Amino acid sequence: MQHYLECVSNIERLHRLFLEVLKTELDAMRIRDISNVQCLILYSIAGDEISVGELTERSYLLGTNVSYNLKKMVEAGHMTQQRAEHDRRSIHVKLTEKGEEFWRVLDEMFERHAGLLGEAEIEEASLAE
Repeated sequence: MQHYLECVSNIERLHRLFLEVLKTELDAMRIRDISNVQCLILYSIAGDEISVGELTERSYLLGTNVSYNLKKMVEAGHMTQQRAEHDRRSIHVKLTEKGEEFWRVLDEMFERHAGLLGEAEIEEASLAE
């Protein structure tokens, strides 16, 4: 049980550290109209048009957090939202051209980060310590 709790705690810690890395990158690029959490939401949408419910499941955030962040991203012009034609209760979101351009920026950033990890020559055994 103790190992399980440590694992969950480490996952949460890694997530928070990853959000700090994103914030540092956004600050370096002087990007102020989107937050680190919103970056993850935007990146998870990619080229899809998805419902807010599906996005909530993909992003592992609470529904109220997703709704707030979607509102802010719509206001910043990163995405659009509209009611689904077949179910007026469902709202679908999609990236705008600005959002798609920023998705590519994020994708390049993540590729760069992955490359840096490869260069670091981190051994799996050292991660287990």
